[in-house]
Amino acid sequence: MPINSLGDIWSFICEECKKTISEQAVNCFLIDLKPISLEGGELTVAVKNDYMRSVLEQNYTEILQTASKSVMGIDISVKFVFEDEEEKIRRAEEYSAGLTFEDFFTFDNFIVGSTNRFAHAASLAVADNPNIVYNPLVIYGPSGVGKTHLMLAIKNQIKKKYPHKKIAYIRSEDFTNQLIQALHEGKLGMGTVDDFRNKYRGVDVLLIDDIHFIAGKEQTQEEFFNTFNTLYQNNKQIVVTLDRPPREIKTLDDRIRSRLESGLFADITPPDFETRVGIINKKAEQMGIEIEENLTYYIAEHIKVNTRQLEGVVKKLQAFITIQNKQPNISVVQGFIRDVINDTQPEPIKVERIISEVAKTYNVSESDILSNRRTASLALARQVAMYIARETTELSYKAIGESFGKDHTTVLYNVNRIEEFLKDKPYEKDLVEDIIKNLKESNSGY
Repeated sequence: MPINSLGDIWSFICEECKKTISEQAVNCFLIDLKPISLEGGELTVAVKNDYMRSVLEQNYTEILQTASKSVMGIDISVKFVFEDEEEKIRRAEEYSAGLTFEDFFTFDNFIVGSTNRFAHAASLAVADNPNIVYNPLVIYGPSGVGKTHLMLAIKNQIKKKYPHKKIAYIRSEDFTNQLIQALHEGKLGMGTVDDFRNKYRGVDVLLIDDIHFIAGKEQTQEEFFNTFNTLYQNNKQIVVTLDRPPREIKTLDDRIRSRLESGLFADITPPDFETRVGIINKKAEQMGIEIEENLTYYIAEHIKVNTRQLEGVVKKLQAFITIQNKQPNISVVQGFIRDVINDTQPEPIKVERIISEVAKTYNVSESDILSNRRTASLALARQVAMYIARETTELSYKAIGESFGKDHTTVLYNVNRIEEFLKDKPYEKDLVEDIIKNLKESNSGY
């Protein structure tokens, strides 16, 4: 193959990429990019905006580097830069504003529909009058329907309207991890448990996302219960989200369930068709593109549950329109829908993640689960971890055993023991089921 220019090299690289990704993806994202230079083993490629650079860096860097090596026979790194200096200046100005990911979630860009209207109204009421209207506010619903958006909108509205108030937003899994670290360091005399408590009991507004993750974790539940009581008694606002009603979380402490049930419940279900259309149009407006009405309706008809998938399709359409400088047709949209649905499928649950979750629940260390120690509490945690690995992964007994440093007969024995054990232990059975639900929920997250 004669190579006479940098453009020829790029054409050959794009052809090579078709061996690992679809021709449609190459034509949409790669073929029209402009290679700038090839020096010192680095290929520099120009892109039109920051969004496109982010898409390419996250999804195509490794593919391009592998294809470049196939074409040129040497290791090549790929670097993306902006096409003009004006874009660099614009990007610097945006970042200088100090905005974070959380700051972009507001009530203004939340699309209200029949399935979330009450939750939106309740959240807005709390944001306008914290500690006065509804306390606690409990928002629940499946993944991807807007719970976190509303919670962050509350945070941002209160911060704007009451700048003097101290606000803490945290995911319950991070709350648990911080508590574990504080307890560990506290044993060394560092006093971090008090620091942890002061951090969350001294706020005016506490927002905890995915509170269902603390179910079954005794120390975390105890800490949350005492934090809740301190804040509630001091007339401080509390907002939590869950993936299901508290009564369905069997291993949630009764005291916590009772506290939550004293507040206002607001559920969110997957958006209806009209709301999905509104979300698509709003996202398109924010990204500075127009999508033909028939395509908008087609997307709304084929993505019915997860609003994050709707946003994902619009992002791909923005990239297509930016690069191709033309409107997509129905086949392009169909391809993007398939891509987004595949991209947002949960990744396989890893044994390391199972061990971590079981360790937190049974208040033991991950290293203890993997050790040969045989105390009753460790044996139970180890058996539960092996059982959950069998239930949630497609790994063989041999592969599970290798993850625990055991042979397959040990795994089989422990799994059988837990199956028998759970038959007449309803609380332990509920606890294991909640661990599995939390693992699946965290794996389907955004």
